[in-house]
Amino acid sequence: MAKTVSIDFKNLNLKDALDLAELIEEEARERYGEFADQMDIHRNPEAARFFRFMLGVEQKHEDRLGAQRKMLFGDAPREVRREMVFDIEAPEYDEVRAKMSVRQALEVSLRAEEKAFAFFDGVLGEIKDPTVHELFSELREEEAEHQQLVKQQLAKLPPDVKSPMDDADDEDDGPVAL
Repeated sequence: MAKTVSIDFKNLNLKDALDLAELIEEEARERYGEFADQMDIHRNPEAARFFRFMLGVEQKHEDRLGAQRKMLFGDAPREVRREMVFDIEAPEYDEVRAKMSVRQALEVSLRAEEKAFAFFDGVLGEIKDPTVHELFSELREEEAEHQQLVKQQLAKLPPDVKSPMDDADDEDDGPVAL
């Protein structure tokens, strides 16, 4: 469940909104990196490749937001800190499985994008500053675009097919340790 701590959305200014958005992308990027590394350890290169693709998507957004923040506010110190943000866009830790298929990896990502959309959509009603409202509206729409991207990739995949041996292996395929 997405959480923010000590963030007053009614009085959020553009600098803090950019910092928040950048931290959301940073957390998601790092989580995708952790998942990709876990998939490498479990010899699941297809899922690892997809998680690295998503890591790149999040990195591009983080870089764009950081450049915008730097251009507008230079090196002004951050008021919003990483510990104020948890699981807004990052995929849930308990969803990654050692033997997950590419389809399952895409479904994890889709849920994360839906979660991020819901976050931005939910806080828009609290935002008073018009520039922050515009930024969060744009970010919400980007999350909707990401959902469509993932859905298009899902549509290209054949359905997962389970063999009788998969059922025996399910007991060993709980969430992977990070």
